[in-house]
Amino acid sequence: MTGLDAEAIRKDFPVLSRTVRNDAPLVYLDSGATSQKPRQVLDAVRDAYELHNAAAHRGTHLLGEEATDLYEGARAKVSRFIGAEADEVVFTKNATEAINLVAYAMSNATAVGAARRSQGAPPPDTPWDRFRVLPGDEILITELEHHANLVPWQQLCERTGATLRWLGVTPDGRVDVSGLDEKITGRTKLVAITHQSNVTGAITPLSDVARIAHEKGALVLADAAQSVPHQPVDVGALGVDFLVFSGHKMLGPYGVGVLFGRSELLAEMPPFLTGGSMIEVVRMEGTTFLPPPQRFEPGVPFIAEAAGLGAAVDYLAELGMENVAAHERELTAHALDLLGQNDGITIVGPRTTSDRGGCVAFEVDGVHPHDVGQVLDELGIAVRTGHHCAWPLHRAFGVQASTRASFYVYNTPAEVEALAEGIRHAQRFFRSLWNFSRCTRRSSWTTTAIPTTGACGSRLTPRCITSTRSAATRSRSVCCSRT
Repeated sequence: MTGLDAEAIRKDFPVLSRTVRNDAPLVYLDSGATSQKPRQVLDAVRDAYELHNAAAHRGTHLLGEEATDLYEGARAKVSRFIGAEADEVVFTKNATEAINLVAYAMSNATAVGAARRSQGAPPPDTPWDRFRVLPGDEILITELEHHANLVPWQQLCERTGATLRWLGVTPDGRVDVSGLDEKITGRTKLVAITHQSNVTGAITPLSDVARIAHEKGALVLADAAQSVPHQPVDVGALGVDFLVFSGHKMLGPYGVGVLFGRSELLAEMPPFLTGGSMIEVVRMEGTTFLPPPQRFEPGVPFIAEAAGLGAAVDYLAELGMENVAAHERELTAHALDLLGQNDGITIVGPRTTSDRGGCVAFEVDGVHPHDVGQVLDELGIAVRTGHHCAWPLHRAFGVQASTRASFYVYNTPAEVEALAEGIRHAQRFFRSLWNFSRCTRRSSWTTTAIPTTGACGSRLTPRCITSTRSAATRSRSVCCSRT
């Protein structure tokens, strides 16, 4: 057993005490999409608004000073949490914006140089040269990426004429790094790669990727939205140049994310968004910008969200990230064992917990993921269904969608067991539905009853029974396509 007491932890999360459909207790297994929030975080956000509401970095009055202290205090907490310096932490709205910040900074650096060349003048003498992306340059990503770490690089390549290349995925759902030394060339400007897959849970050997990329002169950006909340992360040990994550996936509030960037790189980057707060001197003829991180944080800072993120970091630090990772590893092993005993389930991703995070994606033979999710929802079990913003990965596996359960500090082995039993109930439900459907089509007097109660004894509502009947053709087509 790990050092975490999940039952005690659950008492900090008000939502986990509620009931949902059919008065079933909530079994929340969708933390990979967003985590629940403890009272400590909710209190920090409320206190920021109730007691310290002012524009940070602006007012010289007491409230302004307190707001600034909250905001910068949160930055200091985050920097310690990931092993960075405070001036290497840029607050954004989320991980997606953090990735776009880097992509558009590179695009802006390129545009300035192009504008000068079009006027017959040499590019300006700025430190932005290493961020300029030109035709013939390459951006390297992987098939495992969340759309947030794929689409921005597609768009950058369209804007600049660069070429997008990618690493494939292995049969067990990991980044195929076997040809990495050949894929990263002297033309590669940047490698954008996930630290932990939001579908398969596979953890990428980032330090190896960074070492090879740096040998070829390329920068490395890591999408750590699924790793920072769940395991110890030290940016220095990983060796990456940029790293992004979101607050809402790590017990924090919505609307705040983080871009880590090595200080010397941030100092050389042009801004993405411009306006107030990020300026140094403004004249009608032109403007100069503050040093990082303020250069990349225009507008009035979001102090309540930052305070909430700081409280979330405090909460996780008190638990200990080694303990968090060990707890999730136990839950994941339990899930892989129970689901592996069901011949009708195919795991999408590694079958062991080695170099693997706490999410398990799977297919249920003959049942569409949306229907699996709806039946589970009737039993009070919340999971994610669909392609999880990773469409190319699902195509690589030859499936259109999957069901995903993801675990966190407040989940228990009993909830994993409820998931396994809920899936078995869904299989029985649809097996009976198919028998009923076949008998009806054949005008047979013999029918098979469709179950109307869940695995826990709760009654399935007409919403579930009616919608799953109407989904029968869709579910069956998935089954037939696999034979």
